Amino acid sequence: MNHPGSATQTLTDRLIAQKEGAIGWIVFNNPARHNATSYEMWQSLPLVLDAYARDAEVRVVVLKGAGEKAFSAGADISQFKEKRTGAEAVKEYNAAADNANKALRECPKPTIAMIRGYCIGGGTAIAVGCDIRIAAEDARFGVPAAKLGLGYRFEGIKRLAEIVGPSSAAEIFFTARQFTAQEALQMGLVNRVVPVAELESRTLDYAGTIAENAPLTVGSVKRALIEYMKDPAQRDLALCQRMVEACYESEDYREGQAAFMEKRKPQFKGR
Repeated sequence: MNHPGSATQTLTDRLIAQKEGAIGWIVFNNPARHNATSYEMWQSLPLVLDAYARDAEVRVVVLKGAGEKAFSAGADISQFKEKRTGAEAVKEYNAAADNANKALRECPKPTIAMIRGYCIGGGTAIAVGCDIRIAAEDARFGVPAAKLGLGYRFEGIKRLAEIVGPSSAAEIFFTARQFTAQEALQMGLVNRVVPVAELESRTLDYAGTIAENAPLTVGSVKRALIEYMKDPAQRDLALCQRMVEACYESEDYREGQAAFMEKRKPQFKGR
């Protein structure tokens, strides 16, 4: 897929960041390894998300895998000997992955995972870190930690359990098997399943719909969802309320009212 527009610098060519109108694309570009995530890709992801967060033109961030076979098949096992052997190496690798997943979860812009083919292990973690997951009918999901002897830490289990519930999370982790797109839909792991040929067009439709809505309203809801995922004692409800009040004080609120009365589409500016 060609994404014209300005590119954001990354630490590796295996993670491509390209802006196209109101969409900030993030492409996992390691098709020879089913877009497996390398240490450098984990390091690059927060940098890209921060650039998109500060770019007023970007209204939605969409993540996808290069090629036709995978969103991401998880960690690049070829790096395990170098990056995940020994306590210090494991600690450093986990810190990069944790930082990337936290940056994704807390991105102030709406995020969509556009999933085709394999979405396994760390790929599933990235997908559940997004707000919305749209999957092609050929998508396959799974967390094979129990087949590899890997320990899976609390935060990753918590995030998945919050989305699919503890029982389905148990099934995913205990069996370590692959699930079809329809099974993922039934357990709430994905929002939509669409024909392969329609994946991009349907995702762009969703992204376009979101991009046309009032950014301050969307942003306030995103912040509320971020706070909701935190432990209750750590939630910043005052920040959520300030963002709600900012919506009512905005030019966009007045534009929304005027457009409704004049029976036209509103033109929101994010201020």
